[in-house]
Amino acid sequence: MQFEKSSFQYLKDLKKNNTRDWFADTKPTFIKAQNNAKELYAAVRENLEKHDEIDKFKLFRIYRDVRFSKDKTPYKPHFAGSFSRLGKELRGGYYLRIRPGGESFLAGGFWEPNKEDLLRLRKEIEQDAFEFREILEDKNFIKYFGGKFEGDELKSAPRGFDKEHKDIDLIRKKAFIAVRNFTDAEVLSPNFLEEIDKSYKALRPFFNLFSDVLTTNLNGESII
Repeated sequence: MQFEKSSFQYLKDLKKNNTRDWFADTKPTFIKAQNNAKELYAAVRENLEKHDEIDKFKLFRIYRDVRFSKDKTPYKPHFAGSFSRLGKELRGGYYLRIRPGGESFLAGGFWEPNKEDLLRLRKEIEQDAFEFREILEDKNFIKYFGGKFEGDELKSAPRGFDKEHKDIDLIRKKAFIAVRNFTDAEVLSPNFLEEIDKSYKALRPFFNLFSDVLTTNLNGESII
């Protein structure tokens, strides 16, 4: 199972001809590319469920909401989908976007943690960041994700935290996301599906730690 060159070409053409008329005229080609994407994401989920528990999958619509955007093109020239993990104990989520021009990537983690979860993570890091550093130094996390968390962060320390704290670089973060980018050649490679799964497997120590922190208090006692 792989993403077809014809599907990739359709996304390239859509980027160049991002109008409602062109989209309507090529609707059968879109449907074929979308079905190919659905098959790929289904295969990704099948692989994920061999080593994780997935609650639900969402394939995002190709139609753009242009009401509050400067970009008024009506369609997103990519396919994107997310996978949610199952249950209160399993935190974190997976994401995959396929977009020509070297703009394909997968990601996993915590995009917009609520304020309670974010405070809990910051308090844990403030108390002892050793296990967080272990994740960042893990050889597979470095191999696939560059050994760093992506995501927005504050310019200074959050209220109530010491700006001189030795782990302030982690405390300042507003999100904790691991990202792996793909070239167009990698997306079209026969082993793309395998590389996705290897990357997602490399996220498990990260997910396990954050799940443990977010389901316990600072004394390590369960809160669920």
